[in-house]
Amino acid sequence: MLYRSMISTLILAGMASVAAAADLVISMPNWPSGQATANIIKVAIKAEFNLDAEVKEMGALNSFAGLEAGTVAIHPEVWRPNYDDIIRRYVTEKKVAVLTGHSVSAWQGLCATDAAEKLGIKSVEDLENPQKSRALDTDGDGKGEIWIGATAWLSTGIERVRANSYGYAKDVTLVEAEEDVAMAAVDAANATGQPMVFYCYSPHHLFKLHKISRITEPAFDAAKWKIADPGDPLWISKSNAPVAWDAARFHIAYGAAFGKAHPDIASFLEKIDFTEEEVSQMSYALQVERQVPLEYATKWVEDRKSRVNGWAKP
Repeated sequence: MLYRSMISTLILAGMASVAAAADLVISMPNWPSGQATANIIKVAIKAEFNLDAEVKEMGALNSFAGLEAGTVAIHPEVWRPNYDDIIRRYVTEKKVAVLTGHSVSAWQGLCATDAAEKLGIKSVEDLENPQKSRALDTDGDGKGEIWIGATAWLSTGIERVRANSYGYAKDVTLVEAEEDVAMAAVDAANATGQPMVFYCYSPHHLFKLHKISRITEPAFDAAKWKIADPGDPLWISKSNAPVAWDAARFHIAYGAAFGKAHPDIASFLEKIDFTEEEVSQMSYALQVERQVPLEYATKWVEDRKSRVNGWAKP
């Protein structure tokens, strides 16, 4: 009797394990809109194709390695030009990943709070003036601080390259921290009148909350934008970029093998048409309203049934 009971327990445990296994994995960036879009795709795939997707947070390099290995099916927000070198490797050369045709327009660069602008910090040349950049000091060490992004972001390394190339890296401390921490610092800076300069990007909810201005920079020049392969451990020291970012945009990506195995889902992904305004709203909902990503995504899909259904039609 005991033997039969043990066998039954093992069978039930095995069934539970199978039931819990996802049909596919969606990699999720650690910024709000990426968290929202990953979960919206997960919920929509369940609604339209009855497949369970697991959302896993991971960085860009691991995501693309997963697309190649087949352990990741979809990446919801692939930024260009940030990922261009990775795109060249996995999409153009190896052909193991596919970018959808639709993209969302974006931009990125440096921003200043109203207090920083009033102190005369308006252009990147102002950051090279120690007398001005010292106004950004918040820890009393005599040097200002600039948030350049989260450690896992590719853009963070490029911001470090740009700071080195412009020359202001020697006069300020370049801070890497999660976006939650940085946005809380921006809120506090605006509330107290503390001048602050930080990496910024759009679409983003921040511009609806505060008076923020972009730091002006020399226009993008492809001849001066020399970013080495991020896979090289010395890529930051080998790179040089003393100009503004090129115009940005982001796409959904999926594994080429996954697309062949599931052409209906590949077609569905190609039809997803998020807008800049929607992405800003997603960012606001998760970052400011503190909505839980999966709950937000479930309501988002429920409220747009006919549109999501249209994405799934042949």
